[in-house]
Amino acid sequence: MISISHLSKVYKGGFKALTDISLEIQKGEIFALLGPNGAGKTTLISLICGLLNPTEGQVLVDGHDILKDYRVTRSLIGLVPQELTTDAFETVWHTVNFSRGLFGKPKNPQYIEELLKALSLWNKKDNKMMTLSGGMKRRVMIAKALSHEPRVLFLDEPTAGVDVELRKDMWNQVRALKNSGVTIILTTHYIDEAEQMADRIGVINHGKLILTEEKSKLMKQLGTKQLVLDLTHPLERLPQELASYHLDQNAEGTQLIYTYDSTKEDTHISELIDDLEKLDVKFKDLKTIQSSLEDIFVRLVKKS
Repeated sequence: MISISHLSKVYKGGFKALTDISLEIQKGEIFALLGPNGAGKTTLISLICGLLNPTEGQVLVDGHDILKDYRVTRSLIGLVPQELTTDAFETVWHTVNFSRGLFGKPKNPQYIEELLKALSLWNKKDNKMMTLSGGMKRRVMIAKALSHEPRVLFLDEPTAGVDVELRKDMWNQVRALKNSGVTIILTTHYIDEAEQMADRIGVINHGKLILTEEKSKLMKQLGTKQLVLDLTHPLERLPQELASYHLDQNAEGTQLIYTYDSTKEDTHISELIDDLEKLDVKFKDLKTIQSSLEDIFVRLVKKS
């Protein structure tokens, strides 16, 4: 659906916001773009949407060049920006309906009604924008972006400032859009959302795309595991004989934490258990914890 080739953006003054980005995003997938503040996420979205011109490279949306076929590509894209920019004195209904008209789409009050109901905005349709909460305004921004029935939806920090219940409702709507064939690209600071929602993950830092991978493969390839042992009696200090395992302790000394690579054949867990027995270090319980996407993200950014 989106094909990006050797895309770069250099601003006046020489600041390189993006460097040689190449990426393919498939129809109907949810692609999560992760990166720290200033990594280049919003710049990349703005280039794909045609809001900025690239210094180098090409972007195709459903086979159409974003520069040569601007009207076509823009009509295929819906964008929910970070900023809540709406006319404070307009009603919800007029705001969403007007956005549809901007793309030359014929009036379709039934579609707008269905859209507002799906986003739990129907009972607010006659309210002026200035009377809405931040979370409701964020929903209106999503409705605006979907008003012209785009095939690609960009969500730039879509749940920033939205309470937990509204976030759940919005992600249910995102899943429904994916099921209808809409391609969704999202940036988020809530890494648990990316872990739950995305089919593929891209990590960007310092304007460079440092990794793209299917979420499940990423977790398998980079995910470490931790073996947590609850001790029968607290340890004041670790015995020197256990130094090779690079164990961590909790503050109370009641837990030993062994971090290991689950993809390797020999994890040395059995040797650790044997050594603990020899040293008369007894434990009453043990459990394993899988590395989260957030752990992986932090490690990747540190390496880059």
